[in-house]
Amino acid sequence: MYFGTFNPLHAGHAAILRHLKQSGFDSVRLVVSPQSPFKMEAAETAGERLEKVREAVKRAGLDVEVSDVEFSLPKPNYTVNTLRFLKEHEPGTEFTIAMGADNIVSIEKWYEWRELVENYQIWVYPRRGYDVSELCGRLGCNVRLIDVPMVDISSTEVREGKAKKEMII
Repeated sequence: MYFGTFNPLHAGHAAILRHLKQSGFDSVRLVVSPQSPFKMEAAETAGERLEKVREAVKRAGLDVEVSDVEFSLPKPNYTVNTLRFLKEHEPGTEFTIAMGADNIVSIEKWYEWRELVENYQIWVYPRRGYDVSELCGRLGCNVRLIDVPMVDISSTEVREGKAKKEMII
């Protein structure tokens, strides 16, 4: 499960998705959040963003499921609530969370964060400037660093036009 607003989905996200797909998981889901509790509302609607993510996944040839499960859940969209819903509806499925290092270092700000770090394996994509091992040593996270080449780009940079066009998928 790779959660995010993906505004927009870019080459860094695609690298993570490809790695996850090659790591032996039965399936990989990209869960598009209509609105992050930590971000301001986007200029485009959540539905428009969802469609753009689906188009980007198809264009990049990624064999992953783009999920809109959070579009039908009560707001605000908290990762733990989505996982609770999915566990209830898919009781035999074991879920793993994928996230960037920028998210794991702020995990203590997330709603019911202890449930996430105690009950789910978390695969973390390293990003420059974030010390994941220190944080998870302190919190006792069930974390595995994703061994994939670092793509030094963010959705914010793409939106602000600072990224080269070839970095966008």
